[in-house]
Amino acid sequence: MIFRKIWILTLFPEYFKPLLECGISGSAFRGERSQGIKFELLFVNIRDFSTTSYKSVDDTPYGGGPGMIMRADILRDALIKGVVEKGGYQSHRDLQVIYTSPRGKLWNNLIAREFGTNTLAHPSKDLVFICGRYEGVDERFLENYVTDYYSLGDFVLTGGELAVMAMLDSSVRFVPGILGNKLSSEHDSFEDGLLEYPQYTRPAEFEGLHVPEILLSGHHKKIEEWQLEEKKKMTSKWRKDLLK
Repeated sequence: MIFRKIWILTLFPEYFKPLLECGISGSAFRGERSQGIKFELLFVNIRDFSTTSYKSVDDTPYGGGPGMIMRADILRDALIKGVVEKGGYQSHRDLQVIYTSPRGKLWNNLIAREFGTNTLAHPSKDLVFICGRYEGVDERFLENYVTDYYSLGDFVLTGGELAVMAMLDSSVRFVPGILGNKLSSEHDSFEDGLLEYPQYTRPAEFEGLHVPEILLSGHHKKIEEWQLEEKKKMTSKWRKDLLK
């Protein structure tokens, strides 16, 4: 059994409560589903390492500008004291430290699959996620401690927590044993560059709409041909950009 620790530095550990309590990803990160690997999510509250009486972790930016910047020294202490020392690591270099940022590699299904099958399922190092807040993080902390950057897309969130949860949820599905049927992920949208084909279940008739006859035929080859054509139609209708 491989034990995989995932550390999350955040100002709001409560954000992650649903991730741990709900659904497939919840049971995965509680260590209840995977085969041969057990995950443990550990949360470090950055505010615990503040040196101010108000427990602040940010300050005004040098050179002026709007917003506040998270301090490098407080983030360093949270990483070193809260993770390295507490976890018994030799140094921060024993960890893969990830920061979600617009500068990062754009997260997509291919990267999620690689992250799940390699980084999560076959770990060489434990993971640390840094959840930024406010206007950003002091660049000196990023330069000295962060090893990888990822971005969900060209938009801005109020904090990194949602981005980290999206990364974990979308990648843990690819860890062997997480999904009840390993073929489930292979038929999802984006796996072959197309959207998923339409799905149907009981009742056979709903508000005058019927399940396509081909799906009731039992002819597997024709059903597969229908599914492929429907995937093309769905992609052409809703996501033409994928066809390029």
